[in-house]
Amino acid sequence: MNRNQLFSLAESWFASQNWTPFPFQKDTWTAFLQGRNGLLNAPTGSGKTYALWVPIILDYLKKAEGKKHKSGLKAIWITPLRALSVEIKQAAERLIEGLEVPFEVAIRSGDTSVSERAKQLKKMPDLLITTPESLQLLLATKGYENILKDCSAIVVDEWHELLGTKRGVQMELALSRMKTVCKNLRIWGISATIGNLEQARQVLLGPDSEAYHNSVLVKAVLHKKINVQSIIPEKMESYPWRGHMGFHLIGEVAKIIKESRTTLIFTNVRSACELWYQRLLDYEPDFAGEIAMHHGSIDRDVRIWVENAIRDEKLKAVVCTSSLDLGVDFAPVETIIQIGGPKGVARFMQRAGRSNHKPGKESLIYFLATHAIELVEASALKKAVEKSVVEDRIPYLNSWDVLVQYCNTLAVSDGFFPDDIFNEVKTTFCYQAMDRDHWQWILNFITKGSQSLQAYDEYKKVEIEADGRYKINKKSIATHHRMQIGTIVGDAVMQVKFMSGGFIGSIEEWFISKLKPGDVFQFAGKQLELYRVKNMQVLVKKASRKPTRFASWMGGRLALSAQMSELLRQELYGANHGKKSPELAAMEPIFKRQRKESIVPESTEFLIETFKTREGYHAIFYPFEGRFVHEALASLLAYRISLLEPITFSLAYNDYGFELLSDKEIDMQSVIDNDLFSTSYVHHDLQKSLNATEMARRKFRDIAVIAGLVFTGYPGKIVKAKHLQSSSQLLFEVFRDYEPDNLLLQQAYRETFEHQLEEGRLIQALERIQSQAIVWKACEKPTPFSFPIITDRLREKLSSESLAERIAKMTASYMKGI
Repeated sequence: MNRNQLFSLAESWFASQNWTPFPFQKDTWTAFLQGRNGLLNAPTGSGKTYALWVPIILDYLKKAEGKKHKSGLKAIWITPLRALSVEIKQAAERLIEGLEVPFEVAIRSGDTSVSERAKQLKKMPDLLITTPESLQLLLATKGYENILKDCSAIVVDEWHELLGTKRGVQMELALSRMKTVCKNLRIWGISATIGNLEQARQVLLGPDSEAYHNSVLVKAVLHKKINVQSIIPEKMESYPWRGHMGFHLIGEVAKIIKESRTTLIFTNVRSACELWYQRLLDYEPDFAGEIAMHHGSIDRDVRIWVENAIRDEKLKAVVCTSSLDLGVDFAPVETIIQIGGPKGVARFMQRAGRSNHKPGKESLIYFLATHAIELVEASALKKAVEKSVVEDRIPYLNSWDVLVQYCNTLAVSDGFFPDDIFNEVKTTFCYQAMDRDHWQWILNFITKGSQSLQAYDEYKKVEIEADGRYKINKKSIATHHRMQIGTIVGDAVMQVKFMSGGFIGSIEEWFISKLKPGDVFQFAGKQLELYRVKNMQVLVKKASRKPTRFASWMGGRLALSAQMSELLRQELYGANHGKKSPELAAMEPIFKRQRKESIVPESTEFLIETFKTREGYHAIFYPFEGRFVHEALASLLAYRISLLEPITFSLAYNDYGFELLSDKEIDMQSVIDNDLFSTSYVHHDLQKSLNATEMARRKFRDIAVIAGLVFTGYPGKIVKAKHLQSSSQLLFEVFRDYEPDNLLLQQAYRETFEHQLEEGRLIQALERIQSQAIVWKACEKPTPFSFPIITDRLREKLSSESLAERIAKMTASYMKGI
């Protein structure tokens, strides 16, 4: 069959579904059938799944014409989320049935039973849908080359989600091996819009590889209209604060739910998801049975039930987190509500795309600000959506921990020859700068346990065979390694289970450690009484008493992306000029009050406010650069001021600014004149100001787990977080004291500065501040801009009820005389 005949087959099938192929789908089919690799850039809900399933099937029909069907693996589809697997499988099966192709489609993930996986290894399906981790487990299987050799295509879905993570690095390494094992392999990525698409293609295919030079970037020219509406309260608070999470607008949310077929309500963190679900039920008891909750810690069976109930239109609303961000197709969803700033344009557009998830349909998303200044974020997001401004995803470089794990993976299966693997790994983006010395260090590490651990046999995992092959022969080491494959390292989680049987979900160990038997807490929408903790299981029973606390998770808060920070600043600077958006117009009472107490800064100005309260002397700085940059910047400036005079500060920060609070007044003009915002010695001063060693020690824990230096435990017998921490700390101290050039130790420091403290962004922020006129305002009292920062610090100390009372008193006090 020639290409026209093949296209005619596909178009006939599309017509039978009442569809017409988009130009981008046909462009992808053409490039694939020409034997090319590529990256497909298409928005959510545009039909990108069929852009690649179709040519994979057509390519088979072309090659198999007149031949008997031969079973075996033809293509692999990688998805970062297990939840998407079923949908991708259904799409493939619909096409196979329509084109009458004798293909078997199967899923292989952590949810696949052991017996099913064993069956697959004996007879692989024609099309396999799997995750990055399960693909690594395939590479850890004896005879994997024979299993994979006939695979002619691999599709990496949602590539933008993997890029800039260690799972993405894991994928780069797997692809480097598959290029050698699978002859005539075509590699395709699918990505929603990101800023650095060309770099995304380089990372996927290898920057200077043959695969990259024989590749295309296919862009879908589809303008999906996104209607963004802000939920603006009738009465604006003069002093906005952070503690109430927007609950004063719950009536508006209930109204939107009633008027829509199905609504997804996105919160940024799981604890907010729990709270909003409960508050909605309290506000509107009739919602019982019509609304549900979905986040990553709820039991898998419950999550699947919720997903199916959305598809079947059995639910009016679902309160969720990023667990429903990606690719799941829920046709009945009409409306999205975003609670609080999503902190990034791409995340906001991704969530908006869940609404009317069909080509050509308009998406509707409401933005609910949790405090008034977040309305500036809403206004900025509207402009970003109009101009399609989205973030870059910054890829990792030299992730030695992932490379150590990968080498052990290959050693567990059939072993590897170092020169072959070195040449493959060098073609990846992550390890393009790796030299022979680095590689020799990695080989020494897996065979001898590195220079400082040579005396301990447990770290000598890999043996060198007579033929020069590197192999793991000990069964216990192989078992431990297979159980720990992956790069997602979280705090130890414990299964929550009813005493009568039945799992509810999983919760972090640190939260449960704060409870004692008899305490009542709310989790997964249920009031639960803690009975006891046994074998990393939390045994509970239903409680009739009101809960004293809601389940919460560590590390939940997101920070503004660099692009979002820039948009936010431009929007704020524009508040002093010209035509205002509805959001900025609604904020005019706050801007008016801010101008009375201080100023609303221009683009050429950098604002510092100082005032005194009974807590002490406050100095507030407003870089509008996001929480992580402010955390580092606050420590840096506090350190520099302390060099001029002995002084102690307590620090607070949010996405808009940060506070230095002290019991003595700073001579602000004097410290500004002493090069306070200099970009010189930033790295040195950061190391001195923050406990960089302590932060690197925490970062090293994750690196040690990924590299297999510490074992996280068997299913149901997970090693406690404090034990993991103490094991990894011990190794950290050994490397720091006896082997300072250890690559994993150096990586811990590098990741601390590059990823956690965002040192590059911090330096750019200082450069910008140096180009602005510094406006220092000595204020009488806290200003509207400063209020959310002050109350953020209080929130760390007080419960939500006592915080609300405290805020009300503060507001009343500051409003006196107005």
